[in-house]
Amino acid sequence: MSESAVTDSGEKDPRHASREGLNIFGRIALFVRQVISELRRVVTPSREELIRYVWIVIGFVAVMMALVFVLDLGFGWTASKVFGG
Repeated sequence: MSESAVTDSGEKDPRHASREGLNIFGRIALFVRQVISELRRVVTPSREELIRYVWIVIGFVAVMMALVFVLDLGFGWTASKVFGG
């Protein structure tokens, strides 16, 4: 997107229309209002969903740790065979 905030069809980009003509403080205030508006849309997971998500993350991290461990062992073994040690 170009700096002029004009679309390919020649129309003004509506995403930039709300901040035109604002000074730096106006843009900061607009940003804060938009952040608060987005935070109001956030849905907090239930306790059961949160527990499920935590276990999924722990499982994924454990799998990735095992993968890195196996690769590290393999590369270490290969390096010791190639360079002797």
